Amino acid sequence: MDNCVFCMIAEGKIGCKKVYEDDTVIAFHDIEPQAPVHVLVIPKRHTQSILTADKELMGHMLDVCAKLSKELEIDESGFRVVMNTGEHGNQSVPHLHMHILGGRSMQWPPG
Repeated sequence: MDNCVFCMIAEGKIGCKKVYEDDTVIAFHDIEPQAPVHVLVIPKRHTQSILTADKELMGHMLDVCAKLSKELEIDESGFRVVMNTGEHGNQSVPHLHMHILGGRSMQWPPG
C-alpha cells in the first residue's frame, strides 16, 4: 500500500530501531513508547487487521512475540501483547500490528 507508514518501514523507506526481522515480519521499538519496553511486530505484506489475517501469519507473529519477550528480558516478569482493530479499538495505523509492552506492571482494565 503506497501511503501506509508500516509498509514503508517494512520496505526500508522509513528507518526504525529494529529488533527482529525475517521473511514475514519485522519488529521495532515504538516511537511513542507506553512502557519501558514497547515493541511493534508487523507483517511485511500489507494486512489491514486481524479481520483479514490468516492463522499462519497470526501464529507466526505470536511466536515472534514470545521469542522477543525472552530477548528483551521481560518473559519472567511478564508482559502484554495488544492488537487494536478499527476505530473503536483505537487502531491508529490500518496495518496489522502487535504491541509488546513490558518492563512495568500493567493495569486493568486497559482502556
